Amino acid sequence: MIGLIQRVTSGTVTVQEEIKGQIQEGIVVLVGFQANDHEALIPKFLERIIGFRIFSDTHGKMNLSVADREGGVLWVPQFTLAADTRSGRRPSFSSAAEPKLARTLFDELMLQAKAMYAASHFGCFGEHMHVQLVNNGPVTFWVEVT
Repeated sequence: MIGLIQRVTSGTVTVQEEIKGQIQEGIVVLVGFQANDHEALIPKFLERIIGFRIFSDTHGKMNLSVADREGGVLWVPQFTLAADTRSGRRPSFSSAAEPKLARTLFDELMLQAKAMYAASHFGCFGEHMHVQLVNNGPVTFWVEVT
């Protein structure tokens, strides 16, 4: 399970000109699933992301999580994160989860994320989304849970 975390001042997901998810200060998390991912990884993944300390404390050190800051989290399914780009000029998706598995995992992630952190908002699986964000820093991290 892959999460690309971006610390933001705002983030929005729009599908066919309708806003589906929107946050102010917080994090946008692009989520990718690999073929060997399973539901048991979701709690660990959520705890890791929500507890990841990427916001500055009063001393300017990254010691605060999005939960500490009471920020929003915008979870966006992102199939292409699971691409193998080690060779050639065309990505391979052989290591990505099949769409049925990925949808099941994202649906479960949505349920557990909302229960764990109420300020969770979501993109739409399988839809063509427009994702807008203002990266704050910029601060971006890759987190992988296996």
